[in-house]
Amino acid sequence: MKATHEPSILLIYTGGTIGMIENPETGALENFDWDQFRQYVPELKRFNYRIDALMFGPPIDSSDMEPKYWVKIARIISEKYDAYDGFVILHGTDTMAFTASALSFMLENVGKPVIITGSQLPIGQLRTDGKENLLTSIEIAAARNAEGQPMVPEVCIFFENRLMRGNRTTKINTEGFNAFRSFNFPSLARAGIHIKYETHLIRRPDPTRPFCPHYLMDNNLLILTIFPGMRREMIDTILQQKGLKAVILKTFGSGNAPQKPWLFDRLRELSDRGVILVNVTQCSTGTVEMSRYETGLQLLQAGAVNGYDSTVESVVTKLMFLLGHNYSKDRIIELMNTDIAGEVTISH
Repeated sequence: MKATHEPSILLIYTGGTIGMIENPETGALENFDWDQFRQYVPELKRFNYRIDALMFGPPIDSSDMEPKYWVKIARIISEKYDAYDGFVILHGTDTMAFTASALSFMLENVGKPVIITGSQLPIGQLRTDGKENLLTSIEIAAARNAEGQPMVPEVCIFFENRLMRGNRTTKINTEGFNAFRSFNFPSLARAGIHIKYETHLIRRPDPTRPFCPHYLMDNNLLILTIFPGMRREMIDTILQQKGLKAVILKTFGSGNAPQKPWLFDRLRELSDRGVILVNVTQCSTGTVEMSRYETGLQLLQAGAVNGYDSTVESVVTKLMFLLGHNYSKDRIIELMNTDIAGEVTISH
């Protein structure tokens, strides 16, 4: 690409705090208006970029985010892919990590930056974190290396000076500006006086393959959090749901669960019936090692798949993605044991 090329960035506003603007007459918070938004962020004019905006109508509170909206975002990016150099998605924080994880699987072999950001305070408030998050996300989405290639051609979250791989990220804070962390994988970049990229960590698309968007998702799954004192009748009621295709087990420590015969029998029965079981730890940092203790080995013997160091958000969306493609159980297990979008560290 020529050095004189003017970067083009598409902002996609899905909803969330960052786009809420205070009505000067009533004091009420109102939804995103691009012209008004630009008044609150005059620094946008200083970018030598073409910046266009597209808004969900109506905007979605992130608590209401679900697969059909991930499909909508993926379709927008696919349809606009050739027209823009990068994409910045403005999103509420509550489910941002789910959306980032889902898009990392749905946008296969993406070769352009897809940066998701938001804020803890509305863009119009004096102390907002939204302005810095937005401006830096745009700069990252437009950044290119010496060869003219995008600096970060993958789906990421940028929040409070950290650029993180989207499918490695979890919301950790409801009040602080440091709302997200990637516990099991380093940040891809840090923004200070300069933006320092960790280029050796950044994924690159396969140049021999095209960008391939996907739109099939299946949400016939549930999360079962293991806790002391679990009652058999309650768990039986949950696990007997019709149409259930996968269960994510949030276990103790390195992947452990109580040694209760009824729990083992129920999980073994589900596995034999074709239901996918995936074991992830409740701990923020670390990995699942089911062979380490007898309390974890029983889950392996029941047919559970190792979730390694995946986030819950990543496992949920990866399973929805794989189930949506109607793969066989064996194929899904194979892919759950494969790093397909930088989402997991596989230990052998």
